[in-house]
Amino acid sequence: MEVQIAVAKVNKYAVSESGDTLEVVERPIGGLSVVLADGQTSGRGAKAVSQLVVRKVIGLLAEGVRDGAAARAASDALFADKNGKVTCTLNIASVDLHSNTIVLTRNNPVPTYICRGEQIDLHDEDSVSLGTSRNVRPVITELGIEPDLIIIIFTDGVVHAGKRRGQPMNVGETIRSLMEDQEPTPQQLADSLLAHAISLDDNRPADDISVLVLKVSHNTRDNVRRMSVRLPISVQKA
Repeated sequence: MEVQIAVAKVNKYAVSESGDTLEVVERPIGGLSVVLADGQTSGRGAKAVSQLVVRKVIGLLAEGVRDGAAARAASDALFADKNGKVTCTLNIASVDLHSNTIVLTRNNPVPTYICRGEQIDLHDEDSVSLGTSRNVRPVITELGIEPDLIIIIFTDGVVHAGKRRGQPMNVGETIRSLMEDQEPTPQQLADSLLAHAISLDDNRPADDISVLVLKVSHNTRDNVRRMSVRLPISVQKA
């Protein structure tokens, strides 16, 4: 089997920095974790908050700390740093080769979708953002690693898309329609969800948007690990 991970993200319209931060870290006992945080509001201040959270989490995960404990420690650090006045959402998706499971850790009111073939499950248990108090706990879901498992995680820019036009995005139906295509790749799923969200905002995203898709496939081409990143940039002329 092979795990494929894809991400698509975009800034809020006319804002130079995204308040969403995403990092990947290898786990010391085997596997890797993807950490996605969304700082309160947008712009430079939100970016600083999400970076604080992500750096704390990936540092602890790299030391072998469990995902839930890392999330709670990041929440405590944010609460202490900002006196409980600033919050941040957090999602951790870990492929744990020690337990042969995928562990999903969520401090985010926005749901996660888990797909197995034609079955699409919505995981929307009550979840509190980091930094709200000293007693924040994550929602943790543990899944066996199995072929054709697809996990879709996103920040709240997706669910807010289209609201100002009175046409909010139906995320579940959008995912179902995309899954009806001939086995879309994780990148195609992430790109399509992002593109639909942007279109609902008239191509001017009302918030930072990040989409993370993790898929377990049957076959492995070889034993080489690969990562590909694309970063659009605008060069200012002197």
